Amino acid sequence: MPQPPKPPQTRNRPHADTAGIPSRTHRVPGLATRRMAVDVIASVLEKGRPLDHELDARAQTPAFRDLEAKDRGLMRAIVGMTLRRLGEIDDVLDELMARPLPEKAARIRHILRVGAAQLLFLDVPDHAAVSIAVELADMDRIARGWKGLVNGVLRTLARARDEILEGRDPAILNTPDWLWQRWVSAYGEDTARAIANAHLVEPYLDISVKSDPGHWAAELGGLLLPTGSIRLEGAGAVEKLPGFTEGAWWVQDTAASLPVKLLGNVAGQDVADLCAAPGGKTAALASGGAHVTAVDISPDRLKRMAGNLARLKLKSVETVAADLTKWEPGKQFDAVLLDAPCSATGTIRRHPDVALAKSPELIADLARLQAQLLDRVTDWVKPGGKLIFCTCSLEPEEGELQASAFLARHPDFRLVPVTANEIGGLGAALTPDGMIRTLPCLLPHEDARLGGLDGFFIARFERV
Repeated sequence: MPQPPKPPQTRNRPHADTAGIPSRTHRVPGLATRRMAVDVIASVLEKGRPLDHELDARAQTPAFRDLEAKDRGLMRAIVGMTLRRLGEIDDVLDELMARPLPEKAARIRHILRVGAAQLLFLDVPDHAAVSIAVELADMDRIARGWKGLVNGVLRTLARARDEILEGRDPAILNTPDWLWQRWVSAYGEDTARAIANAHLVEPYLDISVKSDPGHWAAELGGLLLPTGSIRLEGAGAVEKLPGFTEGAWWVQDTAASLPVKLLGNVAGQDVADLCAAPGGKTAALASGGAHVTAVDISPDRLKRMAGNLARLKLKSVETVAADLTKWEPGKQFDAVLLDAPCSATGTIRRHPDVALAKSPELIADLARLQAQLLDRVTDWVKPGGKLIFCTCSLEPEEGELQASAFLARHPDFRLVPVTANEIGGLGAALTPDGMIRTLPCLLPHEDARLGGLDGFFIARFERV
């Protein structure tokens, strides 16, 4: 069938976001996928939008729904790899360009980044990565003048990728300097390097089950970890997996499943889950028979959490949209679980944009908020009750130092050391004081190919 004629080449051709251009994306296979990837990268890096929120927003658009399932997966893979390897990609691009791009050419930078991610780290044909990048540049009124640069840089990269990558240090290049120095100071250079290398590998999917983990591991073709989580490789669309519709399980990193385990048998207990969304800990508490008060500041996140709880058929949960610095529960609880707001640097392997969006100043502000929340919730714990404090952060100020300062301020609480048996034998995750410190490079299974854990800090206190 003959192809429709191309639009006329005029000086005033519309910008990429105007009428006429979408039809062009349909005519060139893979163009819509890469265009959306560039748009997402631009939103994350220029506007500071969290990657998860941006992907959720894109998923609601007709352009995303028009993509085939494999193209949606490719778009997410391109975006994830571009952010995961951004430092390395930028280092390569800087070497291949004679001079820096001007500020007005920001979109060209993103097009080059997306092209380089495909050529260097993804199984994408070279000709497709290069030709589509050139087409993307040509579609944009401002970027069009640099399409020759895009073609030249990416063709050079395709021809000499091995030589270009040789001698570069991915661990350091893909870690912001201030984070690298922090981790070296906290854990030593060898562990800091292991953490940074773990961030370069996309993690497997972990799920928590309501019951019978052995059955579901076999049903899903996954590995049952000693902690009780099930790890899946190449899971695909989560909602299409066995047991999803029936409400047998929920997605939750293995490290995030540990805090609830420290409460033991919660059947019949009143438990407050504070900063509860997205709801994995609430689900674990409710499936264990607890009466849960789940509090979160975001009504939207609570609404999504309520939908997930309904799918799981868990009803013993009261959800409250409230600011914890102002909310009063009106009663005391047998246990309080405070998953405090934090820098989330322990989740970089799942959320590579986190490393690019945080700062030392933000960590200091969050540490002050955590201390404020810890002080506020002490009276909500019954005498003899438990308080679990946790953060998905690798920073000591949001973990070990925070817990020590809390104990110094509150002699009416004592630390209850955790034993390896309580967390599936993960003795390597225990600090000398009996707190939990998981790292992305800590393996929950003897097979190193199966990856590590999110970085978490967890401390268990008792009101005495």
